[in-house]
Amino acid sequence: MNSERIVIVGGGAAGFFAAIACGESRRGAEILLLEKTSQFLSKVKISGGGRCNVTHADFDAREFSRRFPRGERALISAFGKFQASDTVAWFESRSVKLKAEPDGRMFPTTDSSQTIIDCLLGEARKAGIKLETNCGVERAIKKSGGGFELELSNGEKLTCDKLLLAIGGCRTPALGQLAVSLGHTLEPPVPSLFTFHVEIPWLRELAGVSVETSEVSVPGTKLRERGALLLTHWGLSGPAILRLSAWGAREMHERNYNFPLQINWLPHLNDEKLASEFQARRKSQPAKLIVNFPIAPLPSRLWEQLVLAPGIARDTRWAALSGAAQHVLNQKLLRSEFPVTGKSLNKDEFVTCGGVRLNEINFKTMESKICPGLFFAGEVLDIDGITGGFNFQAAWTTGWIAGRALATS
Repeated sequence: MNSERIVIVGGGAAGFFAAIACGESRRGAEILLLEKTSQFLSKVKISGGGRCNVTHADFDAREFSRRFPRGERALISAFGKFQASDTVAWFESRSVKLKAEPDGRMFPTTDSSQTIIDCLLGEARKAGIKLETNCGVERAIKKSGGGFELELSNGEKLTCDKLLLAIGGCRTPALGQLAVSLGHTLEPPVPSLFTFHVEIPWLRELAGVSVETSEVSVPGTKLRERGALLLTHWGLSGPAILRLSAWGAREMHERNYNFPLQINWLPHLNDEKLASEFQARRKSQPAKLIVNFPIAPLPSRLWEQLVLAPGIARDTRWAALSGAAQHVLNQKLLRSEFPVTGKSLNKDEFVTCGGVRLNEINFKTMESKICPGLFFAGEVLDIDGITGGFNFQAAWTTGWIAGRALATS
């Protein structure tokens, strides 16, 4: 072999960023990026509803790392090398401007994920990366004299000096077998970022209704999140639910996705303030029907069902709201409880909790501590963040560090 050959397995965000970082720093090496499917960057394509939530507008590395249920400690130093502000600068220096939305999510100003894909493909080609689709790696063997021998999905064999695995989430243990075969251990994979099935008819009939801010929690645990909530045909979704699922990924898996969920629909009010609001309405609009006058910011359709669900008659007026009925309504608004009976993966995210153990990786270089010459980046690691651009940032960061290390080691 005349020149060094570096193989990157996985044509997603982490793999591309690693390949570009390596190619820009190591001219002369042969760098191959192999993708087992027919399309590069497929997750980038559909993320954020087709807009690509590139990162999150939080430029404090330590604070950013706190958004990761798994991987926080390891990522603090990694974000010190390449964080969200570096991602923004990287894309902007390549004529791709990003914008921050009120909730902190950052998207290309074009609102099209294709902008990000075109940029990454273009930069990879400029850096001289050889791009191959429909080319999976079935086996990887560490050679006694150094380097690796790879068996490809088309039956061919390939040797390389260094190997980077950026194969995405190990949604089943089989997907992590390349890492295991080279001496690594997988934390058992379970889903993260999923929506909840709730089989309450009136709730499902409100599909499409959203609530600006709610607080969701699982009684008997420390799991609690605040944020927007979306009612769906199968139950509940939205940022608050997705974040709760991320922090509770293992606990909810152990419960087979059957557990009680408590919702505070008006987290800006406590019992005393809500009682005062009821009293004020009795005085100011005694003859008005309760169902017709929601407490802001609850949508009218949701308010109507929250009033009717505990048994308050549709024709009840504020003046006629009894103490007992007020107590029931108070509980429904601040402490609604629903049985969760299953989950659905969030199509934009489909993130996995689990992967290669972090104590087996040197996060200064992303190189294996077990198998010299083997590197990792992205979701193949036991790292996952909440929704909002955090998982892509972990991919950019670990990919960038790995790519630079591949080029200099």
